[in-house]
Amino acid sequence: MSREKKYPNNLNWHNLKKFIIVSRSQLRAQAGWFTIKHSLLIFLWLIPALFFVILFRLLKPWVIIRVRPLFHNRIGHFAANTEIYLCEKDWGIYGPKNKLKDIWYYNGYICNLQLKRMWDRVLKIWPTELSFLLTIINSRLPDGELFIIQMPNSDRDIHNVLELTPPHLSFTEDEEEFGRKKLESIGILPGSLFICFVGRDPNYTQLIYSFSGANHNDYRNTDVKNYLLAAEELVNRGYYAIRMGSVVAESLVSNNPKIIDYATNGQRSDFMDIYLGAKCHFFISVGSGIDAIPAIFRRPILYVNFVPLDHALSWGKNNLFIFKKHWLDKEQRFMSFREIIESGVGRFYLNHEYIDKGITLIENTPEEIREVTIEMEERLKGTWVTTDEDEDLQRKFWSLYKSSDLHGKIYSRIGAAFLIKYQALLE
Repeated sequence: MSREKKYPNNLNWHNLKKFIIVSRSQLRAQAGWFTIKHSLLIFLWLIPALFFVILFRLLKPWVIIRVRPLFHNRIGHFAANTEIYLCEKDWGIYGPKNKLKDIWYYNGYICNLQLKRMWDRVLKIWPTELSFLLTIINSRLPDGELFIIQMPNSDRDIHNVLELTPPHLSFTEDEEEFGRKKLESIGILPGSLFICFVGRDPNYTQLIYSFSGANHNDYRNTDVKNYLLAAEELVNRGYYAIRMGSVVAESLVSNNPKIIDYATNGQRSDFMDIYLGAKCHFFISVGSGIDAIPAIFRRPILYVNFVPLDHALSWGKNNLFIFKKHWLDKEQRFMSFREIIESGVGRFYLNHEYIDKGITLIENTPEEIREVTIEMEERLKGTWVTTDEDEDLQRKFWSLYKSSDLHGKIYSRIGAAFLIKYQALLE
């Protein structure tokens, strides 16, 4: 099999294949999981499953063997939940690491085959039907939860383990070579630095999750054209700027050859989604799932247009963010940052919650995105000079975040120019 077949990059076929797979899974779920095929496989695996259930209990004094499916239908959860769990396990949060042996399985649509390929090299993967039975049987027996991996549903690093632990994933030598060649094929010269950026577009979720009403958080969507000013600034500073995305509404038009619309130029593939996120100098995102890739490879992330505010990704020492302002339609004013946090609006996660409260979310301007991008680049280069005013505003802002289930130690920073511009909203 050639590498081009191993790492498909035909955008139209890739999207169509995803749609067919997901549609089939959704129809199967509506009709019941136990189709004739799966019923037969379940029956064949029943005796082995019962054997393993008994064996796991006999081995319990020495080793605890646990099972669960991976979160693999959304790339953010597939990447971040898995990596954070592994880091937390390394640090003994779930008990002695050498006594816990984990078995994983896939069950349904897999959002990125390259990420699957890499997790397969790290995790112990068992057949779906056998593992599914083990999970079901254990869930119905006394102390059965002991044999099910208690993986958190959250992709938040509340224990601050990511920066204390090396990444669990890595590329093979063949993948590294392939990735370097693909970078050249999209126009990036060898040894050049590049920054990735992504807006949040409704088209992907409308295509992949069309049965599930996935537009419930469209309030997070952004206009990608507002990133162009920042992209041009990065090019002037010697970088390539790569627009990411899987299924997007429109192309990003630019005459600058170093601003690359990877999302629509026909070069997009599962492999390059992972490779670009892992190798970028830093990543600009809105808090979309794809930014979990730079996160698990410990690349710095700049968040713009971020909402909901209380969900700020606060644990990254090299991370910056600015956020959408909250306009009260009836009162014709912006909410203060304290109002947003203390009223609970900072935890709103659904469109209708903002609509019901008469709140319009205002996107960051191109100038605001450019300013914070400059700060990010200069901080990483070591040339940024902070001021006493900035440090005071940072302390005031983060003092609004009380101890909660969303945050551990807070290390991230708000863009300096953004805080100065809107410091009246801190009062």
